[in-house]
Formats: sequence, C-alpha cells, structure tokens
Amino acid sequence: MKMSADFRNRVLAGEWLGGTFLNLGSPLTTEMAGLAGFDWVLLDHEHGPGSDTTILHQLQAIAATPAAGIVRIAANEPARYKRVLDAGAHGVMVPYISTAAEAQAAVASLRYPPRGMRGVAKLNRAAAFGADFEAYFAHAHEWLVHAVQIETVEGVNQVEAIAAVDGADVIFAGPLDLTTNLGIMGQYNHPVYLDALKRIATAAKRAGKAAGILLLDPAHLAMARDLGYTFIALGSDGGSVNAALRATAATLKKGGAH
Repeated sequence: MKMSADFRNRVLAGEWLGGTFLNLGSPLTTEMAGLAGFDWVLLDHEHGPGSDTTILHQLQAIAATPAAGIVRIAANEPARYKRVLDAGAHGVMVPYISTAAEAQAAVASLRYPPRGMRGVAKLNRAAAFGADFEAYFAHAHEWLVHAVQIETVEGVNQVEAIAAVDGADVIFAGPLDLTTNLGIMGQYNHPVYLDALKRIATAAKRAGKAAGILLLDPAHLAMARDLGYTFIALGSDGGSVNAALRATAATLKKGGAH
C-alpha cells in the first residue's frame, strides 16, 4: 500500500475533511463508505464489535478507495497501536486523553525510535511487506494522522497542553462521553458543552492542529464549522443501516394495514 504526507498535511492545514464512523466491523460497508465520497472513515475498534481480522479486512477494503482509513483503538496502549499500524492504518484515534503526559505516551506509541517506541518489523502490510520499509520507517511520522479524543472534564481543562504535544494532530471532541462527564449527557446545545467545544477548537487552532468532532445530527454542522472544527464525522454505518431498516419495516407495516 502507498502512503504520503498529503492527507496529514491537509488535516493540519485546516482543510474541511468529512468522514464517518464505521462501527459494524464490516469490510463491505467500509468499501461502500470509501466509495461514497468521504475524505476519511473511522474504523471503530473501541466500541465496535470488530476483531484484528475484521480490522485487517476493513483496511484492505478502504485501500481500494480514495478515503483514508483511521482506526480508533480501545485504549492508549502501545500494543494496540502496533497492531493496527502494522496492518496498514493511515492513522489512529485514541480515546480518553486527559493530560499532556497521556498525549505524549500516545505519540510515542505511534512513532518509531528515536522519535517514539513503536516496535519495528519489516514484514508488515503498512510497509508493503518489506518492499517499502525504508521509506515507511523514515517517514511514517509525517504520514500518519493521530487524533486524540477529549472526553473528560480534566481533558478540557488540560486541552491547551494536550494540543501543544507534537504529533497530536487532531484534537477530537467525543460528544457523548464529554457531555456525560460534564453531567449533561446528550445535551448537545447546553452552554457548558458549547463552551467546552469552543475551548477545544481554540486550543487546536492556536497549536496549529485540527479540531475534530463526531456529529449525529446534520443540523449541528454549521455550529461545528463556526466554532472552528474542520475534521468532521457525521453518523455511522450502524446508524444508517439501523435507521433505514426501521424505516423499511415501518413502510411495510403501514402498507399492509387494512
């Protein structure tokens, strides 16, 4: 597979880049999303049911499309980074980053020595099974996109220091966890939540990073854009399939009523 710095440069330049979450663990919906016109897709290995095998198949599927494949790992642990990066992820999203020290540890897991502590193996998919290893080893830190999620009160309070960490490319708000930890679960128009979003976006911009967010309602797109968010995900494959199936079932029930 071929990577370059182009996508990461677009992220850091603040280009509007639209994505979606893929939480079904399906290579077929991954391929559909990649061909649908998204700039990037998020393969959810935190809350989704996927395994190492399904992640591999999803990354193979997305590689045949124009979209970049980012994997959200379940925890800030070096082994989780190693597995998905060697499988060919174009980047990683890590949840629950609340301090600069946690962000620094995350970056170290993403990068090879001497810049970090990622384990080195030549025979992996990301390096074309060794054929592109020298270039990948030398430039992966320039190519891979790293998104760190702000989902706690402490994370918001420390967001300026987190955003300043080299290699934390996207400062990504996690709306449900963040509103829950703020004591206002799901209240996406609450002033306290909006203030937190503004602080996250401001910190990202000042540090030369992108601000990212997952939205479930298209009506919130303008708000996110106006706050300065540019790395935007809207909805998920699971949400789309669930809504469409329920609508189809309701239509059939209505059509059969006498």
